[in-house]
Amino acid sequence: MLADGAGASLERAGKSNRGRSGGMAAVMEAGGPRRRLVHLDMKGAPPRASYLSEVLPLLRALGATGLLLEYEDTFPYAGPLEPLRAPHAYSPAEVRAVLSQAGAQGLEVVPLVQTFGHMEFVLKHKEFAHLREVKVFPNALNPHREESRALVKAMVDQVMALHQHLKWFHIGCDEVYSLGEGEESKQWLQQQGNTPEKLCLSHIKAVASYVASSYPAVTPIVWDDMLRGISEETLAESGVPQLVQPMIWDYAADLDVEEKVHLIEKYHRCGFSKVWFASAFKGATGVNQSLTLIGHHLKNQLQWLKVARSSPTDILEGIALTGWQRYDHFSVLCELLPVAIPSLAVCLQALKNGVYSEKIKENVERLLGMSNLETDTFMSTSLATFPGSNILTLVTQVSFYLKSSVDELLERNRYVTGWFSPYHRKRKIIHPIIMHHFQPDAVSLLSKWNAVVQDLQAAMEQVFHKCTVEEWMEENVHPSLQKLQQVVDDLDEAIRAQN
Repeated sequence: MLADGAGASLERAGKSNRGRSGGMAAVMEAGGPRRRLVHLDMKGAPPRASYLSEVLPLLRALGATGLLLEYEDTFPYAGPLEPLRAPHAYSPAEVRAVLSQAGAQGLEVVPLVQTFGHMEFVLKHKEFAHLREVKVFPNALNPHREESRALVKAMVDQVMALHQHLKWFHIGCDEVYSLGEGEESKQWLQQQGNTPEKLCLSHIKAVASYVASSYPAVTPIVWDDMLRGISEETLAESGVPQLVQPMIWDYAADLDVEEKVHLIEKYHRCGFSKVWFASAFKGATGVNQSLTLIGHHLKNQLQWLKVARSSPTDILEGIALTGWQRYDHFSVLCELLPVAIPSLAVCLQALKNGVYSEKIKENVERLLGMSNLETDTFMSTSLATFPGSNILTLVTQVSFYLKSSVDELLERNRYVTGWFSPYHRKRKIIHPIIMHHFQPDAVSLLSKWNAVVQDLQAAMEQVFHKCTVEEWMEENVHPSLQKLQQVVDDLDEAIRAQN
């Protein structure tokens, strides 16, 4: 899910000058939406089950009422679906334990399984590559094949089998890029009356109908972006509004309230009985973001509160606070979950109370064990006591100072740029007097950063699997640290050559 205003430029609905105020008692409590789901995006840096069990009580205390679990390749798929299962996937026992702990905290669970777009974790595998909409793109499923529907049904069934007493099941269906561009779709679209919109709706209807008929107590949820530009008449005639609840997503700090109210009214007129909102607490301000700018996400929640207060009565089912971990299956990691917990805390408390104030800020600081929560800048010092807070402290240190301190030494120290340039290093030339002006600094800086990185690695290994630690280090630490290490090594070699 690309961030609206931070990478995605999906078609927006038209503006409206009219908003309807309605009594929101049925869906609003203490000023905010009654249901507040925290989205855990497992397609990158999935936390160990042991860490989730530590975090769930905190989420409940902060105001969460449920979880939106996007398993992707971390679900323990079995049988013909086993290729989808990543090496670090949760075991069935781990999934059951997390669900049990969520239940004990009174947190409702809504699983999310992509069934149309963002299917890279499925369609990248050779066993399923023939089900791509476009042969060379692994993102979208071919909606014409019976085998595609069988695949989706099998995924839904396996996830359902591990979850008891569900009320909702999210079937994804956002950003179905390249829909209509496959050979079978092109032929289908040549037939009288067929359009890409109808093609999209027919697949959503097929998946939602399967969920509704096989699991009558469960209501499907879909992301709304593929529906936004479709006419009221086409939506109403499709039968989709009677089957699903759309989740309207927008992660911008300045999201257009009137436009959203207009869109909600449109969905209401089409026959959708309820809608969900989706805000973001992380993963929506930059594809390789390492620190979370809390102020951006807080403003996003406050805008959604305005939308809620201006929307038709009783239409809001709840809100999901999304925490994207990658923009898609193949992109780099953005902010890690422990790094974004202060942002999540602020956002949940704002939504629960319908406002953000100094008093609420003090409550967040108390719950997180922090004394200096900053929302308008990146936190420069970030000591806290919440689970994983040591990762936030160390990631902040690395993000603020690693690259800048190494660049300062290698690119702005006159002794390095003037007497130990790449030319000198290659030929192992060093002036013995000059060497003393920067060798101690370089060795000291390397020693300091090696110690910080060692601490960070140990902290991360408590929360994440080895593959996540490796990826984060390679992206955020190694480029600068290896440059520094190389200079120190070259210096040693040059000194040996002199002697």
